[in-house]
Amino acid sequence: MEKPKRFSKVIAALLIVMLFALLVLVIYYSQNSTQPKNLYPGEVRDYQGENLSSIADFRENSIKGPQHINVSTYKLEIKGLVNRTVEYTYDQILDRFQKYQKVVTLYCVEGWSVKILWEGFLVSDLIKEAGVNSSAVGAIFYASDGYSTELPLDYITDHNIIIAYKMNELTIPPERGFPFELIAESQYGYKWIKWITTIELTDNPDYLGYWESRGYPNNATLR
Repeated sequence: MEKPKRFSKVIAALLIVMLFALLVLVIYYSQNSTQPKNLYPGEVRDYQGENLSSIADFRENSIKGPQHINVSTYKLEIKGLVNRTVEYTYDQILDRFQKYQKVVTLYCVEGWSVKILWEGFLVSDLIKEAGVNSSAVGAIFYASDGYSTELPLDYITDHNIIIAYKMNELTIPPERGFPFELIAESQYGYKWIKWITTIELTDNPDYLGYWESRGYPNNATLR
């Protein structure tokens, strides 16, 4: 009689172990299947007491879809009404110029907004080395996808406008404008040009960029 009893105890113990293992597997897979995954791990969501939006909160509305720029061949050109045309590589900009941080909210004309911690470089510092002609009143920004827009030089200097290479302390991803996005604070989102390749100094305050030539006002100041 002892052997059957021992056998029954062994079977019971094995069943308990199997049930426990099954329970662990169920809990593991249920948590991993329902738990939201962070698309941008490492991004900060709070800065000096301010709650920040996620990079994932942006909506894709570029004219030709996300651009993928080769950083090893990339150059930012400063041209137009300057004493000399200047070209910077990505690394030159990161190594030579002072970096600044600011929390700025982008407001899209479509009705959505995102508050992000941006890090980048003053446009006024970048164009200074080229020697800005006194007749220049505006800066036209061009992107790799054919997009363009203009902003007054006074606005750029008075508001310490930057081109950002980081957002929420992560390098700007390709879908958000790598290598640089213009942080046109107090302006609607169509002035926030991404994938910047050229800055042209001009004496024409009425240049019409991509959306401006399609009916959007040149003055995009938030109302």
